[in-house]
Formats: sequence, structure tokens, C-alpha cells
Amino acid sequence: MPHPSITVQGTPNPHAAKFTVDRTLVEGGSSKSYFDSAAAAGDGLATALFEIDGVVSLLIAEDFITVTKAESADWESLVPQIENAIKEALS
Repeated sequence: MPHPSITVQGTPNPHAAKFTVDRTLVEGGSSKSYFDSAAAAGDGLATALFEIDGVVSLLIAEDFITVTKAESADWESLVPQIENAIKEALS
């Protein structure tokens, strides 16, 4: 399966960003929230994202992921890592 197309948008929260993908991530219009890696166990995408230093929580919905980062982390280094993790997990 080819890599997904990903669009990144800021949110009103400077510590959160929205990563929209061209795939269905959660069926039925529901969502999944994770606040630590232990809660994400069993979800390959969420586990891969929590392996990135600085990721502190995730909201995974139908076709997007909202990633919240630690205050000390910077988006410039996080965005490429997050995009790569999404591509690897969904390919």
C-alpha cells in the first residue's frame, strides 16, 4: 500500500497539531484518545507515535490525528518524525 498523504495544521493550542491523512483511521465517526504509551498498547499507530520523544497525548479520529507535544519539544523537529511514523504505521 502506498504511503498516505498527510496535511499538517496548527490548532488554537500551540502545543497541539492536526495531522490529516487520506485514510480512515477510526470507523464510525468515533475517536480514540491516549494520554500515555501504556494506554496506547495494542494500537500500532499510537504506539509508534508515543515512541517519539516529546509526544504526550493523541486524539485519533476518522481521518486525522491530533498530537499534543511537551512544552519543551519543538514542532520543527517533531513534524518530520510524526509524519514518518504515520507513513510507516499505515503503509
